Amino acid sequence: MDLLHSWGVELAVHLQTRYHSYEGLFSFASSVADLHMTFFLFFPIWFHLRRDIAIRLIWVAVIGDWLNLVLKWVLFGERPYWWVHETRFYGKGPAPSLQQFPITCETGPGSPSGHAMGAAAVWYVMITALLSLATEKQCPPLLYKFLQMGLTALMGVILLVVCMSRVYMAAHFPHQVIAGVLTGIYVAMVVSRFKWIYSASLNRYLFTTLFLTSFAVGFYLLLKALGVDLLWTMEKAQKWCVHSEWVHLDTAPFASLFRNMGTICGVGLGLHSPLNKDTKKRSYTFRMGCVAVSLVILYVLDGWTFSPDNHMSFYSLSFGKSTVVILIPTTLVPWVLYKIIFENKNLHIGF
Repeated sequence: MDLLHSWGVELAVHLQTRYHSYEGLFSFASSVADLHMTFFLFFPIWFHLRRDIAIRLIWVAVIGDWLNLVLKWVLFGERPYWWVHETRFYGKGPAPSLQQFPITCETGPGSPSGHAMGAAAVWYVMITALLSLATEKQCPPLLYKFLQMGLTALMGVILLVVCMSRVYMAAHFPHQVIAGVLTGIYVAMVVSRFKWIYSASLNRYLFTTLFLTSFAVGFYLLLKALGVDLLWTMEKAQKWCVHSEWVHLDTAPFASLFRNMGTICGVGLGLHSPLNKDTKKRSYTFRMGCVAVSLVILYVLDGWTFSPDNHMSFYSLSFGKSTVVILIPTTLVPWVLYKIIFENKNLHIGF
């Protein structure tokens, strides 16, 4: 593994030296690959265009990120920015000099890459959804073939840039991003075959939230009782990050767990809310209005952060925020716009 890690560090140094001018692109790619973009941007848009695709997107993202957490706890992957300082591989010689960036110092284990895994899963869902829509619209075979090739190439380029960005940022080794891409696509393929997710009851959403949370916490407590410290990476991040303010609690394993559980809980509550009854099957203009208003509100809500001083409070508030993020486009915005537009219209007609 040390030899594999050393090759990864050499590649990271090469990218940082040769492609320094692309730092902005790599930083942007890492930001877009984060599941935060899925919940705050992709989901609100798809929900009002094709609800089934939005639901699949959420299930794939949540299950994939939950599995990523469990795999990271099992595989104990190092990260380049701390490994290069602690390894004995280089002996008495100087270790390679790796640059760090504000998004380098993630606090969880490194394998597989969550960004690569999430990007692969989410883009697989969206690309296959677009191809399915083309089939539904009876797209001519030749045009469909070109569309398929173009979208596949687009996905390939996006994943390549995401993987390069994670290595460039010294957050992951190359084998970790490759493992992330392969695992993400596999999860997306498997979860996409589950037909029950489109008609899941509220109880099933709540049970899934409880089960996934209990399993992860129980697994953590079991290994802790056996003397295995699953939060061993927190100390390494705080020790080797060049700026302490770059170490954020929201990159910790439990932070992602509670965000995802809040998300899946929010989908269940939103889909089965009684407020949804009057807002179904509305016009395209109404739905686009819902998308626009939702994105504006979510942009504002995105700036709402919590103090990391109390971990339990931080995780609880993260769960609540993630739930609200989903309720906004699924229930709250459509209901409010419906009341403002249609009820006022009917009131004027009555007068």
